[in-house]
Amino acid sequence: MGEADRLTIEGGVPGIELMEVAGRAVADAACRMAGYDAGILVLAGPGNNGGDGFVAARLLKRRGYKVRVVLLPRGWEARGDAALALAAMKEAGVSPETLPQAQEEEALGAYLAAAGLVIDALFGAGLDRSLTGPIAAAVRQVNAAREAAGLLVLAVDLPSGVSGESGAILGTAVAADRTVTFFRAKPGHLLYPGRGLCGALEIADIGIKDAVLETVRPALFRNAPELWRCVWRPPGPEGHKYSRGHAVVISGPALATGAARLAAGAALRCGAGLVTVATPPSAALVNAAHLTAVMVRSFRGEKGLSELLADPRLNAVLLGPGAGVGEGTRALARACLAGPRAVVLDADALTSHADAPEELFALIAALNRSGAGEGAAPVVLTPHEGEFTRLFPDLSAAGLPSKVERARAAARRSGAVVLLKGGDTVIAEPGGRAAINDCAPPWLATAGSGDVLAGIVTGLLAQGMPGFEAACMAVWLHGQAGAEAGAALTAEDLEPALRAVLRQMVEEKR
Repeated sequence: MGEADRLTIEGGVPGIELMEVAGRAVADAACRMAGYDAGILVLAGPGNNGGDGFVAARLLKRRGYKVRVVLLPRGWEARGDAALALAAMKEAGVSPETLPQAQEEEALGAYLAAAGLVIDALFGAGLDRSLTGPIAAAVRQVNAAREAAGLLVLAVDLPSGVSGESGAILGTAVAADRTVTFFRAKPGHLLYPGRGLCGALEIADIGIKDAVLETVRPALFRNAPELWRCVWRPPGPEGHKYSRGHAVVISGPALATGAARLAAGAALRCGAGLVTVATPPSAALVNAAHLTAVMVRSFRGEKGLSELLADPRLNAVLLGPGAGVGEGTRALARACLAGPRAVVLDADALTSHADAPEELFALIAALNRSGAGEGAAPVVLTPHEGEFTRLFPDLSAAGLPSKVERARAAARRSGAVVLLKGGDTVIAEPGGRAAINDCAPPWLATAGSGDVLAGIVTGLLAQGMPGFEAACMAVWLHGQAGAEAGAALTAEDLEPALRAVLRQMVEEKR
């Protein structure tokens, strides 16, 4: 964002002009939130975030609102464009105030009691240090007033105390009802815990042209159809089931077959032409009794699976849901990764390699070197946080607080696309491209939901989508299906809900 600002200013747009437009967007949001008689308190910090607050205060004053501006912390001096905005605010009749040193808490409490809305213009997305001392105390006081008295809070750019890079809370952070940011959303808006503090997010156009992205070239995206729709091909009039790929889902033993069937149904629903559940003999009758459009084939061990997968028409395979943890599953992974096909490893297939992840990564590297891995037949790993920590113990949140950087590091190390699940799922590929998903309803946190997601990824890969795009689309479809199914959903509700989501996508594609 800093580079986008710099390039825009170098292109002839004065920085104060960008600040004026940003401040106007904040003032407009404040007007939508606050009643006309409500007092508005602007907490302004050093830097351009405070400058945006000065512009908003001036405009709100001119619109007839009762506005007070408090400078935090004490003793700082506005510079650059913020100084220009401060001077203009003073000319409009708004004088900034500072809290009395001996009675800061009492004074701020009085200001908060008289306000209906607080504009948090202390620190924006560029904050890189923890909030401490009087600033941290003031933030806690604002949050307490919001919780106890229903005070509304509007954050400028990002709630103060939230890292724009990782979404981490730096010491303490403001809890906002609405956040106005500029040009593009930042990672901290989409990654938890920061995302939970932003409230409703507004992205304001302040005059930065999209063309600057050609120079900045960001490699991190908000997951949306624009990211992958161009490589998704719904069935055409001259197509047939064999042209849409044949996915294989490997089942666990007789008492652990449901996960594979959930995945297989999702793979078929999202467009794979054919889907087969490969099952150990002990589970063959159980699976056959429950499946109709999905086929069933029996195999015995690594050798049997290798023989089954020797058919080149079987172009995508999923291992993990209900597979069991241990050497047997590691052996099946060797069979899956031995040939030129797309591979999805989920759940037990990941945990089975927790003691020897290098073995798994070596298999993926060999597949990539053969020319069948990244690109034509990618490998996708789909861990949740627990599985991720077992497979990549040194990439824990304590060591790399940014979920994006953890997923990127794991993708580089493994040679696979990594789909790190959660309320803020991150998808990363070995080359560094990554996406954050923010459309997953909380009801998706239910047994079997991840099996459905793994099945969707496999079904899209069977249709020939590249690994990164298939993983991104699968996560988005999974979230939309959750929204379609609604509250109190179970995993069984997701596969039929995909139909409405895909119908809408086909209509939009046409």
